[in-house]
Amino acid sequence: MSATENQPKPRRRWLALLPVAAFMALAALFLAQLMSGRDSAVIPSALIGAPAPATDLPPLDTTGLPGLSSAAFAGKVTVVNVFASWCAPCRQEHPLLMQLAADKRITLAALNYKDTPENALRFLGSLGNPFAAIGVDQTGAAAIDWGVYGVPETFLVGKDGRILFKYVGPFTPDSMETMMLPQIEKALAGP
Repeated sequence: MSATENQPKPRRRWLALLPVAAFMALAALFLAQLMSGRDSAVIPSALIGAPAPATDLPPLDTTGLPGLSSAAFAGKVTVVNVFASWCAPCRQEHPLLMQLAADKRITLAALNYKDTPENALRFLGSLGNPFAAIGVDQTGAAAIDWGVYGVPETFLVGKDGRILFKYVGPFTPDSMETMMLPQIEKALAGP
């Protein structure tokens, strides 16, 4: 036996450290995201600046209001809110939508997402109806076209029918004041 055969092979300690290094890199990435100060409710959408998806949803029965139609956006600033009766955060933001509906310069429309008409009517009956149009999307197919991640979500559609802004999650008084209302004012002032 030679002297080199008796020597132990160099240990590959670096292999043992590889999972630790990967964990540390991911932890640093997550920490950087948390400390960035970005609002997690503002999720970039590929639809910003694009025409609102072609939508023609049937109306919610017995309200007497029209369904949700993208043709109705032409020439108006429209706020489209995605809601469902089973959505607790939708209840949370509803009083703010009722206040927003008082602004007659805009149209407030709704996409009722994966809900039954009976439950949606009960929801609006108990909390009030701020919407000028409500489209029923029981299968969620239209929501996919809009790029909806979940409920509630709100889109701002400009006079030219393009999506100008998207807000994910329930509005708070602060987010309504600092995010949505300034975007509405810009849309109203724009061409």
